[in-house]
Amino acid sequence: MNTADDTGYRYRTALPEDAPAIEALDSSFTTGTVFQVTATEEGFALREVPVEPPLTKVFPKDESDGDEGDGEGGVDSRTFVAEGISGELVGFVAVSYSGWNRRLVIEDIEVSPEYRGKGVGRALMGLAAEFARERGAGHIWLEVTNINAPAIHAYRRMGFAFCGLDTTLYDGTPSRGEQALYMSMPCP
Repeated sequence: MNTADDTGYRYRTALPEDAPAIEALDSSFTTGTVFQVTATEEGFALREVPVEPPLTKVFPKDESDGDEGDGEGGVDSRTFVAEGISGELVGFVAVSYSGWNRRLVIEDIEVSPEYRGKGVGRALMGLAAEFARERGAGHIWLEVTNINAPAIHAYRRMGFAFCGLDTTLYDGTPSRGEQALYMSMPCP
């Protein structure tokens, strides 16, 4: 797969030599709001609340498991990348398909800050959806921290809806105190 869109970005399956550029992407974000999670008798409620000063989150780098940049990663996994006009890697999405529940999981999606809001994330998610359809997925699923309001808004615009919560997923990590929100959408 090697496609270009009308903005000049090029999208393709990642190659092993893309691993250093994928690892080097800046996944940090700054937000003026976060989603506050409240437990209720029926489950949980979310309320977007302002934070002052704006919060900046820098994600710690994961310990490498050797899979970064492996575009094939097995028959049911893929990493797709977006390249800018001059060939620099500006984003990626890593996905895996689980046949037992027909779920495509967005393992990670990152777009460099200077390319956000320009359709790169949506195009990468489109490649993930195409892969999901090829595999026969019934839905696409992802996890996002409650403080990443910019990503949550983007996912909702793409058709994702909240479907779950884990208040302890980040315990024992640098993200302790944040809650994991799960979002899903039917496979288009």
